[in-house]
Amino acid sequence: MAAAAFGIGIVVGLTGMGGGALMTPALVLLFGVQPLAAVSSDLVAAAVMKPVGSFVHLRRGTVNVSLVTWLCVGSVPTAFAGVLVARSFGDGEAVQQAIQKALGLALMIAVAGLVIRAYTHLVERAADRDRQGPLPPPSRPEVRTRRAATVAVGAVGGLIVGMTSVGSGSLIIVALMALYPTLKANQLVGTDLVQAVPLVFSAAFGHLLFGDFDLALTLALIVGSVPGAWIGAHLSSRAPGGLIRSALSFVLLASALKLLGVDTVTTGSILLATLVIAPPLWMLIRRRHGFAALGRVSEPAGSTG
Repeated sequence: MAAAAFGIGIVVGLTGMGGGALMTPALVLLFGVQPLAAVSSDLVAAAVMKPVGSFVHLRRGTVNVSLVTWLCVGSVPTAFAGVLVARSFGDGEAVQQAIQKALGLALMIAVAGLVIRAYTHLVERAADRDRQGPLPPPSRPEVRTRRAATVAVGAVGGLIVGMTSVGSGSLIIVALMALYPTLKANQLVGTDLVQAVPLVFSAAFGHLLFGDFDLALTLALIVGSVPGAWIGAHLSSRAPGGLIRSALSFVLLASALKLLGVDTVTTGSILLATLVIAPPLWMLIRRRHGFAALGRVSEPAGSTG
């Protein structure tokens, strides 16, 4: 478990995503941990791991403090409430199945978010290339905080995180992309990582009180994920973000299908079709925007959503 957490921690450090979206499914599918116990232990471990990446972004000044504040207004109370909602489903098999299905749906949303982010980044790079000339590209306009909408995003995201442990990175960052399209990529990741710290602390506290917390399991996750996240954060400036996003999307899709109860044959067929269709389709999209070579557009993974 510590070794698996180490690898996932590196992915989190590289991309700013994938903590709960990878850790909880790995515990459920690979190690046979009950879903509620996996969610509880993952959240407590994330409360230790998240500040690692957050400190780096705070030091670099890539955090929009105003957005963090209003996101937390919505997310912190609902993250705690999400634990109570999960428990209200009942004890035993019923709650385990409910958590597992909710987790699968959350992962499917996360996959869609990664695909959307990859496409929007491609469009942004094409636009930047077209603007190049005697004058530098115009700077992005200042981000103006939309308080009510931001609080609503935090509230919905916090509720999902409290129930499933997924969303503090993957889901909320997708919502921020839609709500603030002018937010720079590094600001997007930095803002999301910092707002995730109080969010995860709130959800973790709720699971300590009402969840199915396992100390030994949590310690194994912390031992692996914290150094992994630290290494990933330092490698992020050199790793190709597109490659990491592609691998992460594939793993999330496989995990989501299994958590939703899709049989092995169907899951394998879907994944095989994805491997066959997705690469040439993506190359066609790149050619449409003027990028012929697969490796011409890349960005540090730490600056992606």
